[in-house]
Amino acid sequence: MAQPAVPPAGAPDARPAAPVRVPVREILPWAVFAIVLAAVLIYFVGAEQGATSVFGGTWIHEFTHDGRHLLGFPCH
Repeated sequence: MAQPAVPPAGAPDARPAAPVRVPVREILPWAVFAIVLAAVLIYFVGAEQGATSVFGGTWIHEFTHDGRHLLGFPCH
């Protein structure tokens, strides 16, 4: 006998899915790490030059130069 491809609406398997629990204690350290990493990257791409420069020389500026223009930061 053939089985239908879609079970009938009143079938016992048609129950709502249980809510998904998000383990905040496991995600929090990774979220903090991602935020700190993003802040460091934004600093180096957007502000590491001129008066706000932490490192001497222009090697960081030259390394992030194209990313600066791509993200719309003024450069020169």
